[in-house]
Amino acid sequence: MQYIPFGKTRKEVSRLGFGTMRLPTANNEKGESVIKRDEAIKMIRHAIDHGVNYVDTAYGYHQGESEVVTGLALKGGYRERVMLTTKLPQWLVKEAPDMDRLLDEQLKKLDVDFLDFYLLHALDLAAFRRLKSLGYQEFLKRAQTDGRIRHTGFSFHDGKDAFIEIIDDYPWDMAQIQFNYLDDEAQATLEGLQYAGKRGVPVVVMEPLRGGALANPPPEVKHLIDGNKRGYSPVEWAFRYCGQYSEVATILSGMSSMEQVEDNLRVFEHTSPGNLDLQDQAFVKTLKDAYLKRLKVACTACGYCQPCPEGVRIPDIFEIYNEAYMLDRQESLEQRYGIVVKAEADASHCVACGQCEAICPQQLPIIGLIRDIHGEATTHAG
Repeated sequence: MQYIPFGKTRKEVSRLGFGTMRLPTANNEKGESVIKRDEAIKMIRHAIDHGVNYVDTAYGYHQGESEVVTGLALKGGYRERVMLTTKLPQWLVKEAPDMDRLLDEQLKKLDVDFLDFYLLHALDLAAFRRLKSLGYQEFLKRAQTDGRIRHTGFSFHDGKDAFIEIIDDYPWDMAQIQFNYLDDEAQATLEGLQYAGKRGVPVVVMEPLRGGALANPPPEVKHLIDGNKRGYSPVEWAFRYCGQYSEVATILSGMSSMEQVEDNLRVFEHTSPGNLDLQDQAFVKTLKDAYLKRLKVACTACGYCQPCPEGVRIPDIFEIYNEAYMLDRQESLEQRYGIVVKAEADASHCVACGQCEAICPQQLPIIGLIRDIHGEATTHAG
C-alpha cells in the first residue's frame, strides 16, 4: 500500500480509501435492499488488515444503514487503526441547531466518540451559501472544540468557481471532489484540484471510476487498453490517473465484493504521485478522446439557453443523452430522462419559440435535437 502525508493531520493516509456507498446488498423478506452485513464487515476489515487506513461513509448511504454497518466493522480495535469520515446531510439542515443534532445522531449510529473528519456533504454554491447563513463555521469550530470532530472538510458537486469560493471561505483540512480522467475539466476540474493544493488543502477523490463506467469501457476504448504494452486493466488506468497527482491524498473506491477489494489492494501498491510517465499520460488522453468521440451532441453546458420560458432543462437533456452514448449505457437513457419528465422539464413542453437557438454559441439545432431525444427516450415508456 502506498501512503502520502495527509495535510494538517500529521499522519500518512493510504492512497486507497474504503468508500461505503456501494457495499454488497441483498433483498430482505420485504423486498427491500439491505447490506449483507457479515460480508461487508469482512471486506472492510480485510482492507484495513492490508493497509487501508481511511474509511468514508455518509448519513444517506444505503438508506442510512451504511453508518451503522461501518461502526460495526470498526469494533474490535479496528476504529483505532483508521481515520473515519462521515458527512453532514446538508439538505436536512433547516435551522442552525439541526447541524449539532445530526452530528450527534451520526456519532450514535457509528457508536464512536469522535470523527477524524466531518464533511459538509454534496455542496453546490446554493447549499454552501445557505449553510453559511446558518453559521456552519461556528458549528464546525464548536464541534472541534468539544472533541466530536478533529478535522473539517466538504464534498463537492458544482463548478470550478464555486469550488474556489468554498475553499477560500474556511481553513478546511480537506476537500472531496469527483475526479477522473473524463471529469478533469468538469466540476472542480484539475485546475481546482491544483488550487486546493496551493492552499494546502489535500484532496480526497470520489468517483475515480465514474460510478463504475470506466471499469467497463465501450469496445473501442477496451481495444485501446488491451493493446497497450503496460497491461493495466481499465480500473488500474483510472486509479493510476488520479494517483498521478500529489494534491490527491486518498482515492475512494466503493467496493462491492471481496474480489474488488483484492484487486484494488493490488493496484494501490503502485499509485504513488508521478506514477505515469509522459507516454502513459498521453495514452490516458487517447482514452478520454475515444470516449468523447462517442458524444452525440456538441453541447458545452454553457447555460446560455437557460432559463427556457417553458422550463425545459435543455443542458440536462443533452447531458443525459451524451452520457448514455459516451459510456455505452443506452439502457440508462429512459430512466434518467424519466426524472426530467417527472419534473415537467422535458422536451414535450417545448413550443419551438427559437429563443434557445438564437443564443446558442454552438449554433445547435436545439429544437429538433431535444425532440429526437424525447422520442428515443420515451419509445418504450408507459
